[in-house]
Amino acid sequence: MTDQSLNLDRNEVPAEIDRWNWGAFLLNWIWGIGNNVFIALLVFVPLLGLVMPFVLGAKGSRWAWRNGHWESVEHFKRVQRAWAKWAVIVYCGVIVLFGAIFVGVFALLSHSEAYKLGVARLEASTEVANLLGKPITSGIPAGKINVSGASGEAALNFSVSGPKGTGAVYLTATKRDGAWSLTSLKLKMDGQDGLIDLLHPTRAEGVRRFAEAKAGTVGWARTTDLLFHSQLRATETYTLHSPPIRKTLEVQ
Repeated sequence: MTDQSLNLDRNEVPAEIDRWNWGAFLLNWIWGIGNNVFIALLVFVPLLGLVMPFVLGAKGSRWAWRNGHWESVEHFKRVQRAWAKWAVIVYCGVIVLFGAIFVGVFALLSHSEAYKLGVARLEASTEVANLLGKPITSGIPAGKINVSGASGEAALNFSVSGPKGTGAVYLTATKRDGAWSLTSLKLKMDGQDGLIDLLHPTRAEGVRRFAEAKAGTVGWARTTDLLFHSQLRATETYTLHSPPIRKTLEVQ
């Protein structure tokens, strides 16, 4: 310590340093310990902790000057600039780290087998094509995937859109013996109530789709598959004379 530092009046704060302190504001309690401003530890007090960073930013330079040992005003300013520089480096590093984690998680979900299965089923669905139109665009998925060896579970949701409308898809899937399969796939159209079950339609929905198939608005092969899942039984009788096709529907 030089003779000049001994002659400094720590009770009299020079006007040139009595200004906003970015190091104190951004690093608050860490800066406080490093500068002997232990009042900074009040950031850990509920509610008060929301205010203290701003108090430290406004009053930190004054408190640090009075509680520290400084060779000169320039020495004080040099140290506080270093605190501000490291504060910016730390915050930028944290932002980059969380950004990388965020991007990595969504990239992992987007390349998951559960998501690919759901998208493939949507694109092959005649009903979804009728509701949204073609082509169908699928958004970035959100949710969770748990995998343990050859088994796993997934619960995802993502947006879908097409020329006719937009909506959201909710799916669950399981992994058994290394293979993924969908257990539920539901579509929520924007502006409409209720969910459309694309894997297991209700009995009434199956009847409606059978009627549409009879009218020629939905592919018969797809409707037969849907009726099977909804526990409806459809029988067909084909003849070579008029009328060429007769369809009979029995509801169990």
